[in-house]
Amino acid sequence: MSHLVSVAQLLHLQRTAERGEGAAVRLLDVRWRLDLPEGRPDYVRAHLPGAVYVDLERELARRADPRDGSHPLPTRADLQRSARSWGISAGDVVVAYDDNRGVPAARLWWLLRGGGIDVRVLDGGIRAWAAELLPLESGDARSAPGDVVLLGEGDRIGALRIEDVDGFVDRGVLLDVRTPEQYSGAQVSTGTVGGHIPGAVNLPAMAAVAADGRLHRPEVLRRIFSTAGIRDGVPVAVYCSSGVAAMHTALALEHAGYPARVYAGSWSQWVNTRGRAVATGALPAARLTRA
Repeated sequence: MSHLVSVAQLLHLQRTAERGEGAAVRLLDVRWRLDLPEGRPDYVRAHLPGAVYVDLERELARRADPRDGSHPLPTRADLQRSARSWGISAGDVVVAYDDNRGVPAARLWWLLRGGGIDVRVLDGGIRAWAAELLPLESGDARSAPGDVVLLGEGDRIGALRIEDVDGFVDRGVLLDVRTPEQYSGAQVSTGTVGGHIPGAVNLPAMAAVAADGRLHRPEVLRRIFSTAGIRDGVPVAVYCSSGVAAMHTALALEHAGYPARVYAGSWSQWVNTRGRAVATGALPAARLTRA
């Protein structure tokens, strides 16, 4: 499966589907920001024609105990129910987009890809579409219910569990994609404790994004990720503050040719779990405490 799609490629997919020569294309609008989690007003004002709004807080996460983190994964049953409500049926091509450099759209990509769906992220999002002077529509688009069946078993959808993190550090690269200030503990955002998971390497998520909001080319991404010790054959796992930006970095890693796992609970779960070690400062001179 492709992971990204350009505006030109999306138009080709749509035209091919209209001629009956290709799979139906389902557009999903995942407008969300950490400081503005409700994206529906922006969606209603303007979105790609036919796109259905996806509520990240309610449909791509679930409410749970704080020890599960800020954005716990939805169960597979709930995700399948949502996917059907978005109009997804077997064999469809799903294209997700946003206005936040692909970060929330990548969470949908990661979740649906884990269920066997051909899902791609529109590189550059709605801004790239608008830059081509292509039409937008307002209002709330609705789609007939789909019949998709997500593949796999269980509810974790391939995520790295908290109990697996310590062992992962011993055999691969655990990538912390928060800002250097959050990583060192100088700035506290999610949770009440600053710092990072011992052994994690810091590389901010936005290092993978070019000035125009698109992901860097694969060869550029490989050079960027090499600075964190990532190379062929080395296992990689990613975490962030609440489990959203980590999935964007997983998308960038896949685009560069590096398969990666995601610790979906991320820092917000780690610091709310009693007894988990916390490192502060920049590597290698880190100080250990206990959360």
